[in-house]
Amino acid sequence: MKNKFLLVMVMLLVLGTLAGCSSNSEGEENVTEEKELVFMMNFGPDEAVTKSFEEVIAEFEEENEGVSINLIPGNKDYENIMKTKMGANDLPDLWTTHGWSVARYSEYLMPLTDQAWVSKLNPGIEKVVTDANGDVFVLPTDIDLSGIAYNKTVLEDLNIDVDTLKTWDDFEAACEVIKENDLTPIHIGGKEPWTVGNFFDWVAPSLFITNPNDNYREALKDGSFDWSNWDEAGVMIQAFEKNGYFNVDSLSSTYIDSAKNLAQGKAAFTFYGNYVIAEALTYNEEADLGFMPVPSNDPSDEPTLISGERTAVGIWKDTEYPELAKEFLNFLSSADVMSRLATANSLPAGLVGVESDTGKLADDYEKYSNVRGFAYFDREYLPSGMWETMTSTGTGLISGDMTPEDASEEMKSNYDRLLGQ
Repeated sequence: MKNKFLLVMVMLLVLGTLAGCSSNSEGEENVTEEKELVFMMNFGPDEAVTKSFEEVIAEFEEENEGVSINLIPGNKDYENIMKTKMGANDLPDLWTTHGWSVARYSEYLMPLTDQAWVSKLNPGIEKVVTDANGDVFVLPTDIDLSGIAYNKTVLEDLNIDVDTLKTWDDFEAACEVIKENDLTPIHIGGKEPWTVGNFFDWVAPSLFITNPNDNYREALKDGSFDWSNWDEAGVMIQAFEKNGYFNVDSLSSTYIDSAKNLAQGKAAFTFYGNYVIAEALTYNEEADLGFMPVPSNDPSDEPTLISGERTAVGIWKDTEYPELAKEFLNFLSSADVMSRLATANSLPAGLVGVESDTGKLADDYEKYSNVRGFAYFDREYLPSGMWETMTSTGTGLISGDMTPEDASEEMKSNYDRLLGQ
């Protein structure tokens, strides 16, 4: 009797196991393989673009049974975390390259030049994401084409016309008027040091690069730049702080605080990409916001715009699931998905033929369509690794712990070290 009972139990277990497996028409087992891609982003968990990625990832997972994408938002240590991972050759399956797809990350990324969407790269971003051999390593979902974001209502109420702010002298005069009316001229979220680095990325081109008749483009690239010239950038940021042009809590505020103050009309300007406008509108959708070109340093020069990568996604060359990762990028490259992701930042899409809703910025993009654009200063003119030096010296200058000469010497030291001089 016991033997019969055991036999019945074994048969039931076998039948249960078979019932848990599906079979195709030829009777072969067809078990869905679970696959996970880890996707790290430099954007914080509360940013609008992060929330948009969460939505499209959920859609991709729904369309692909057994696939999950573990999205890990970034924080202020994202860059250092990625450097550590590069050093250990232990990288996520996908990550956003925050402006460094070619110079820093290309040796760790899978070439994507053979992907169909590469032929559709927007001319405004194509050169930025293509290396000297013509290879592309990322899918840019948008293009960071930016100026100085501002609250139009604040300036109109004070009778300030941004199109008359051609030089930094003009801009500082406007800041004086704004300050006298008990508003913050420029909001900086210095608790997150990258926001201070952005100040230099915005002003350095006008000081050293944009003037066709007086610039240091070649010297910065060939290692012969006299770093005492950098004093001018340090003097400028300290003057803005001393004159009260920054928010009083500039080193304890965050990027999100900047977006909120811009949206609420408490601050007039922010030195971020136009993505800050999309962020600000999530706090006050009625705010009238726009962007203006970055002023020149000399009347003989012209105002300019800043251009580069904003959201660009690459694949680790050693990922366990290369085909799945490419399939995900193809999903992101579809017109509907890319449109939504670019719209989240209120930026033009990375591929031609993809419309994005730049909303209140549409008129400004049209208005400044012929203004010269220059790449982010550190990405083109400084060796990889100098970004941290810009941010740390910038916060030191604002706090008063460093002089302009101190900052320039620190910049020179790290520049020479990274170039092996």
